[in-house]
Amino acid sequence: MDQRDPRSAHVTFPVYFRDVGSVSASSVIRATPEKSFVRVDELPGSATAARKAASRAAHDGLLIPVRRGLYYRGRRTRYGLTPPRTEDVVREVLGTRGVGPAGYSAARALSLTSQIPPVLHVATLRTVEPIAGVKQHARKNLARVDLNATEIALLEVLRAPEVFAEAGWDALTAMVREAVAEGRVRLDALTEAVPGEYNRAVRDNFASLTGVLKTSSDMGDTHAVA
Repeated sequence: MDQRDPRSAHVTFPVYFRDVGSVSASSVIRATPEKSFVRVDELPGSATAARKAASRAAHDGLLIPVRRGLYYRGRRTRYGLTPPRTEDVVREVLGTRGVGPAGYSAARALSLTSQIPPVLHVATLRTVEPIAGVKQHARKNLARVDLNATEIALLEVLRAPEVFAEAGWDALTAMVREAVAEGRVRLDALTEAVPGEYNRAVRDNFASLTGVLKTSSDMGDTHAVA
């Protein structure tokens, strides 16, 4: 969840017209690319006109209602418009800063489990009105805004690694070691953020994890010298 899927985008509408009043909400909706979100409050014209234009477009099969004030321009198929992915809706509604998968969704994102949760579990610093197919988990550590989704997923798994890491602690350690090597996980960023975690298990398990990684690194250096 750390990077926006190129197949889905939030559309902004730069205006290059001399007469801004000539741009209608309906024309903007018709010009919106497929696989894009449309926010009613960003459409031109009055709020009432924008709401009516979006509602009319949904009735005509041009947009899919997602939630209040948010629509999606899906790709047209013989079966109708394709709906947005749940992950894309989460990014559009919650943003990406301080947001990442939680629970079994986090474990799956890190390839630590074969379990498929019935809904997408998301850890977020601010919860909103319910999102279909999503379970929001409120977190209070503001330092998470500097972490990417993979790092947040790791913190969530560290809340109960005995539950979420299907193959055990060694598999979790190996995954983290690989993610660090690939640049997907930054231990320095996590080290800065972890003290702000309210869950003690996260703090204790992160200390154990970094201890194991440091020991492995030191052993590797010793073997290299030998």
